[in-house]
Amino acid sequence: MRTLGEPADEMIVVHVLVDCRDAMGANLINTIAEAVADRLAALAGGRVGLRILSNLCDKRCVRVRCRVPAEVLATDEMDGQAVIDGIVNASRFAELDPYRAATHNKGIMNGVDAVVIATGNDWRAVEAGAHAFAARSGRYAPLSIWRRDGDGLTGVLEMPLALGTVGGTLRVHPSARLSLEIMGVTEASDLAAVAAAVGLASNLAAVRALATDGIQRGHMALHARSVALAAGAEGAEVESVAAIIVEARDITVEAARRALTVLRAASPGAASHAVGPS
Repeated sequence: MRTLGEPADEMIVVHVLVDCRDAMGANLINTIAEAVADRLAALAGGRVGLRILSNLCDKRCVRVRCRVPAEVLATDEMDGQAVIDGIVNASRFAELDPYRAATHNKGIMNGVDAVVIATGNDWRAVEAGAHAFAARSGRYAPLSIWRRDGDGLTGVLEMPLALGTVGGTLRVHPSARLSLEIMGVTEASDLAAVAAAVGLASNLAAVRALATDGIQRGHMALHARSVALAAGAEGAEVESVAAIIVEARDITVEAARRALTVLRAASPGAASHAVGPS
């Protein structure tokens, strides 16, 4: 129980902690809150206010850790040790600056949200809880940190994750059930660990790119593949067309169509396959 506000407008907040097991738990918790509200108000000599769960589920946190050897982080221009230095510096930047921490955490949520959405869970609730947790000290901070560990790199992520593997959307959404089957996950705790691990991996990809080539190079490569698809490229043509338009610094659908025409002219078999049998 907590007391908030000044005596003139004092509020009493009562926390009811519920172990909802493999359910996300929103409906269960809201039902319990409504059931006990009148009795609690009578005991406190007050009146009922809000009766609802909090998305800051800091009693339901997940923690994941990884260790990455230096050699797998190396690029053509930088050795692994130099990349580790850059990643550690990027992590320290996020720890010291909330403006950087917000983008650092966005990179984590890129991975987490993908798993949450694929399994029919509430990504908006997860986002709200994650960012509230990041600011729990009164200063917005990164959800993950990266440190040198001997000759390698260690990353640690801690965040609240209220996910479910039963009930809710899973009852009616076959794609969500299929996602759980593909992962081989049946328990909510395991799903939270998978989501957090994907988030940490997404974060590593982003800070490694920042510490080496810069984030824009990777973004442009991804964008170029999308443009190649929009121009009609298929299969192996996508990467070839994307490489051509990136090299030409002309990442447009028109440039991709020209590249595709040249590519197919040089490889008639690919062209006939792309348009189908006559």
